[in-house]
Amino acid sequence: MPLTLRSPAFQDHGAIPTVHTCDGADTAPPLEWSDVPAGTKSLVLVVDDPDAPNPMAPTHTHVHWVLYDIPPSTTSLPAGGAVPDGAREGLNSWRHTGYGGPCPPIGCHRYFFKLHALDTTLGDRGTPTADALDKLIRAHVIERAELVGTYQCEPGRTH
Repeated sequence: MPLTLRSPAFQDHGAIPTVHTCDGADTAPPLEWSDVPAGTKSLVLVVDDPDAPNPMAPTHTHVHWVLYDIPPSTTSLPAGGAVPDGAREGLNSWRHTGYGGPCPPIGCHRYFFKLHALDTTLGDRGTPTADALDKLIRAHVIERAELVGTYQCEPGRTH
């Protein structure tokens, strides 16, 4: 079975509930995964928005959350974003650690929750950015799962 990532809060390609955005409590949604591949030493989670700032003319990918060295025995993250024992956080696009929820200035945005199973642990790398982490993990990814959420995609809503 392939590595699978899901959320009890929203369906794949479905709307992320307001509570998990800047229009609500801005808390991380609960996440669950299964079928972590044999040989996995750690997991990495990156949440990003490739539609920033305007989905009609995106200029960059906005990073909302970076977690690494998640123990492979971990199978979920609770709502609110509590970091599992042994896991480490990187920097999001606001240049701080932790979850920052959807808060697009205009249009319908997609949020990619990407879970990577690695054949190694990374150790204390401080608080790397998603780009720096991507360079570190490229040669170590065994398998990857993805969950996509959307926000502000109601008909007629532009900001």
